[in-house]
Amino acid sequence: MQLLLPSPVQTVTFKNRTFYLKRDDLIHPDFSGNKARKFYYFLTRDFLQIKRIVSYGSVQSNAMYSLSVLAKMRGWHFDYYISHLPPLLRDDPHGNFKRAIENGMRLHIDKPPEAYDDKTLFITEGGAQSEAEEGIRLLAEEIVAWQKAQRLERLGVFLPSGTGTTALYLQKSFCLLGSSNRVYTVACVKESSYLKEQFALLEADEAVYPQVLEPLKRYRFGKPYRELFALWQKLKIQTGVEFDLLYDPIGWQTLLTHIDKIDTPILYLHQGGIHGNESMIRRYEKIRN
Repeated sequence: MQLLLPSPVQTVTFKNRTFYLKRDDLIHPDFSGNKARKFYYFLTRDFLQIKRIVSYGSVQSNAMYSLSVLAKMRGWHFDYYISHLPPLLRDDPHGNFKRAIENGMRLHIDKPPEAYDDKTLFITEGGAQSEAEEGIRLLAEEIVAWQKAQRLERLGVFLPSGTGTTALYLQKSFCLLGSSNRVYTVACVKESSYLKEQFALLEADEAVYPQVLEPLKRYRFGKPYRELFALWQKLKIQTGVEFDLLYDPIGWQTLLTHIDKIDTPILYLHQGGIHGNESMIRRYEKIRN
């Protein structure tokens, strides 16, 4: 599989401020952003004994779609577990859910099994597991190499978080590389305390944790909000870049709220996820009509 690595960095202006933008969304159409980084370990190994992938999570997950592509590419079965299937999606499949079904995903409305045989590759929700560190370390190396070429001594690297896996391993990788770069993030799914709990599941050393910024206000995850959609539209118009509708508006809003506290140039990490915009836009159309 051909991946666009290192991913490019461009300069954008938003709200009269200049940012560097790491375009991980351009790595690959099916494995973009943090999914390319988290699943890099699985994309670059053969796993000759594996016959199926098992995972779980939300019904429009970007990770779900990427795993369905991986399974199809390798000739594996893909069993995906969800807690419920909304009637609207059952009657009118669309977005990542439709694409994953078309790739052969076998859907289960149930809890995933607790044990597996040695022919099964189990992937935690969103790829939040230790294997993700390898691809994220590569991301850190790319940023440091680009930074040196630009003669930038320090960077503040910002990204919104779900499980926080990318933010955690990115900060840890900077520390291991001897970089003084600081990673900033915001919890988009639950409270900040949840994010810190997720860090602890993967890494005991709090010294390598990223800095979690508090959002301007707390949003219910996945629910459409007019101000977030308006911000997303402004981003697209002013930067010429399409961002994810689920995480990035909260990310940019939080970054702009705290920006005066960050005393270094800022690199925003575009983690892809725009395949999921189709289903989010449908939700926004309902509140506009």
